This record gives sequence, structure tokens and C-alpha cells, in this order.
Amino acid sequence: MRITGATVLVTGAAGGIGGALARRLAAEGAAVVVSGRRADALEPLAAELGARVVAADLADPEQVRRLARECGDVDVLVANAALPGTGDLLEYTPEQIDRALDVNLRAPVMLARLLAPRMVAAGRGHLVFVGSMSGKAATPLSSMYTASKFGLRGFAHGLRLDLRGSGVGVSLVQPGYVRDAGMFAAAGEPTPVSVPTVTPEQVAAAVVGAVEADRGEVNVAPLRLRLLCALAGQFPSLAERGGRRPRGGDVVRRIAEAQRDRR
Repeated sequence: MRITGATVLVTGAAGGIGGALARRLAAEGAAVVVSGRRADALEPLAAELGARVVAADLADPEQVRRLARECGDVDVLVANAALPGTGDLLEYTPEQIDRALDVNLRAPVMLARLLAPRMVAAGRGHLVFVGSMSGKAATPLSSMYTASKFGLRGFAHGLRLDLRGSGVGVSLVQPGYVRDAGMFAAAGEPTPVSVPTVTPEQVAAAVVGAVEADRGEVNVAPLRLRLLCALAGQFPSLAERGGRRPRGGDVVRRIAEAQRDRR
């Protein structure tokens, strides 16, 4: 479907990827609704784009339902919000586990469930889930994040089959490491020269392309990373051997520690 003239909800719009998504969608002629936990963090972006703000904490099921009610007129959902989910599982409290799964998996599922009926009735619409290459291959100190992104990938593909022929498309967009907006930036760590990255703008372009061409899965990452993830997905025992000697292991631990307060 065409982005021009569509009303699009972007969750997690206060982040670097979310901001790039909102700007690109507005540039394509969409009426954008931006969402995040704090309205004050969204207001500058909304003022820049002439967008509507609907604040909601996606860890709260009632706020997810309210978000869907207040955005019931949207033609496109871009479920972008996510918690980092980094760190050793044994350091997580049960409440932190619930929050990671609620924000990264349950909220996108529920928003799709609540917004899709109107789209199906109209015979047009699109649901975009922003996943991660971590939904294809596991890495050390990311069990919670990997679990949520594996789950999101399976859900998106299953829902696409269920909605086939309804006029409502479903796409999964999976970025790799995103410079200036990903886990390195969030933790204040410089991106290692050896790590292949993409930009938030490339992710935004992939989302627009996925909607307009009705693509099921788009992997936004350099070829090398896509190949490594494909191999790891098919041969996890090989990936496990590599994971015992991770490159930049100290960096990964520092990132996990820096993101502890975001659990």
C-alpha cells in the first residue's frame, strides 16, 4: 500500500530509530502519530513533523489498550519500541523479565490484535514489526532480547499467513547493529571499527519499502552479518563455539552494565 495519505503509528518514537522512522514517513506524505513513554520527550519531534502524540508505557497492558483505542484510525502500525534486554538472565528479577517480554513481544502482539480488525474490515492496512538480527541468531549476554526477537519474528510470519488475502500486509524489518542509535550509542560506547553497521535512515527506508512492496522480511545489515546470522540460525552449535570466545567480550559486558537501569 502507499504511504502517502496514510495514518501511521510509530511506537518508540523518542529513540534514534523511531525518530528516523517518523521523519521518513512524514516525508513520504503520511500523517504520523508518535508514541513513547513520555509525552515531553516526543513533543519536539511532533512539533517538527506536525505529528500527533499519544504517550503510553507498553509495559502496562491497560496503556497498550488505551493506545490502540486512541489510534484506532491508523492505516499502518510500525511497532518499533523495545527494551535492550542485555545482561545475564541470572541478574534479572522476575519483574524485569516480565517487563522485557511485555514491551518487546506482548505489546506488539496486542497492538496488532487491536488495530488489525478495522484494517481487515477496510481491506487495506499494514503491520510492521521492527525486530533485530538477534531474531535470527543468539549472542552472549542477550538471552532476554534474543527470546523476544525470536518470538516477534515467528509471530510476524505467522500473522502474515493468517492475513493473506485480507488486504492487510505484515512485514518484519530486522536491523543489525545501528550506529548512532543502537546498543553502542545507548551505552555511550564507541562502535568498534570491526563491527559492520547501518544507519537509522537505512532502517526507515527499509520500513517504507516493506510497506509499499508488501515484503514479508527485510534484513537491514551488511552482507557479512546477514550471512553469519543465517549460518548461526542453521547451525547453532557452531555459533555456540564461536560465542565462547566472543570478540569484544569486555565491551559487551560494559554495554550490559550501562543498560541495567533500562530493564
